[in-house]
Amino acid sequence: MTDHDSSLVNSEDALIKQHTMHWVRSFVIEYNICPFARHVVEHETLRIHVTHVHELDGALDALMAAIHRLDGHSEIETLLLVFPSYLTDFFDYLDFVDLAEEQVAAQGYDGIYQLATFHPDYCFAGVSMDDVSNYTNRSPYPMLHLLRETSVDKAISYHGNTAQIPDDNIDMMQKLGLEKVKKILERTGYNH
Repeated sequence: MTDHDSSLVNSEDALIKQHTMHWVRSFVIEYNICPFARHVVEHETLRIHVTHVHELDGALDALMAAIHRLDGHSEIETLLLVFPSYLTDFFDYLDFVDLAEEQVAAQGYDGIYQLATFHPDYCFAGVSMDDVSNYTNRSPYPMLHLLRETSVDKAISYHGNTAQIPDDNIDMMQKLGLEKVKKILERTGYNH
């Protein structure tokens, strides 16, 4: 890679990180999709890592590299691993998520880290693609959210019944309506 190529990638990565952080602030935090997000953003303990892999082994390697980064940096509370040029097909993404979860367990990280899933075309099982509920997990790019289990446990003890969060989010999406949710997400860089 030449210096020019490297600066283009760095510039592209900066833009992808900017879009992702704008989505976190303007959608996830603004609409309280995740009540824990504000804390990690305000305390600057969220990291965004962009990977330009184009195949499965590279994506799994990127996941393990992200986990090792969390292992080595306790000041990082949570990490978004963004795949801007891979896993664009939602069903390929789901296959990858299954393999990623298997790898996390096989490497001895089950119970230490958990994965949350976001994709531009996210669709819950048994729900039509254009159902507004899907937008609770739609993001500008395919990504994995790596969370420390200890942080999740602390958040649960602080916030109480977190099992209600997904239902509350779906209710909010339904109240806002599909067209308004699409407009909100378009302003964050989401363009699907």
